[in-house]
Amino acid sequence: MATIIKAPIRRDRIRSINGGFGWVDHRLVRDRYLDRCPPTTLAVYLFLIAVADADGVSYWGDAALCERMNLGKAELKHARATLIEADMLAYEKPIYQILSLPKHPQPQVSA
Repeated sequence: MATIIKAPIRRDRIRSINGGFGWVDHRLVRDRYLDRCPPTTLAVYLFLIAVADADGVSYWGDAALCERMNLGKAELKHARATLIEADMLAYEKPIYQILSLPKHPQPQVSA
């Protein structure tokens, strides 16, 4: 079996964080959060990560989020509730906070 060497494919495009503060916790995969949340919920979560500050805080209004993500208000409300239930998000209109992932993942969230 050949040894696989892990190296960047495009060295000219190595990711760095410039002009913002966005990162994704690897435990989303390891602790199977990706398996527990429907795709729309994960898309909202990723969007909120991308627009959050260093404390995980952002303040996008529902109308702007729905327009930017091409979602209906009911879809956004469901995604937000799912993330709150999974203990991944705190929300007090209009403030969103991406939370550090719990040390012990919640049971399967509803889809």
